[in-house]
Amino acid sequence: MAHIPAGATTALDLLPFDAALAAALAPSPDYDVSRWLYVPNTYGEYRYILGTRGARPLICVGINPSTAAPDQLDNTLQSAQRIALHNGYDSFLMFNVYAQRATDPDHMEPTCNQALHRENMKAFDYLLSLDAAGSPAVWAAWGTIIEKRPYLPGCVADMIALGRARGARWYTAGRRSKAGHPHHPLYLRRDSVLDPFDVEAYLETLRR
Repeated sequence: MAHIPAGATTALDLLPFDAALAAALAPSPDYDVSRWLYVPNTYGEYRYILGTRGARPLICVGINPSTAAPDQLDNTLQSAQRIALHNGYDSFLMFNVYAQRATDPDHMEPTCNQALHRENMKAFDYLLSLDAAGSPAVWAAWGTIIEKRPYLPGCVADMIALGRARGARWYTAGRRSKAGHPHHPLYLRRDSVLDPFDVEAYLETLRR
């Protein structure tokens, strides 16, 4: 199944992250909320978070969400989950640089919806807060798709700032591109090992 955006997200009545999270933490007839974190908890034009619950999660960061949902992971998220488990994490949490749902990144809107971005950053900060030890693990996994829209590097910069305040440890998996972009998880081996990622240095390359 493909998802083509119905239109600009500025035309949507956005559900703020805090309200979407509260609904996602309540029992659902559609999936097991003790296993899944799905925010918002219904399928729509945007998604803040999708992942499994655990004591030691790995936050995986892609560019934008596609059609995955609880118990219906797509190939990218299945790969992310396998690699998280292989590296010793008991769960994974999929986050995206931009929250608009689109199977083909070429269909992402050309201009950043700042309201959607603000709520998405609240979601990222929430994920960072889940690490009880105060050192959340973040896997940069957006690939060269970061070049698809001019606003995406700015979104990454905001994420890095939030991670800096939360003591985040950044990682990549697989070979980086010639431009230094982290590898997308789809075609990685299931036994791929996470490597430390100097995300601050990477940010400087994005700003050039």
